[in-house]
Amino acid sequence: MPKISTEFIRLEQFLKLCDIVATGGQAKQMILDGQVMVNEEPELRRGRKLYPGDVVTVEGKRLNVE
Repeated sequence: MPKISTEFIRLEQFLKLCDIVATGGQAKQMILDGQVMVNEEPELRRGRKLYPGDVVTVEGKRLNVE
């Protein structure tokens, strides 16, 4: 799992960093389609700020923000 080197990372960027999607457009569509959850809550904002300790669930995978 890649580690972020800043205080936070935006959800769209995190999905690209984890190789879930290749482009921002793909990330946007996946988020708008309701396929992404943050801390077990559906998330529809691609600009959502993620901080260490947050958990992103997508395609049945749990990804920890570190």
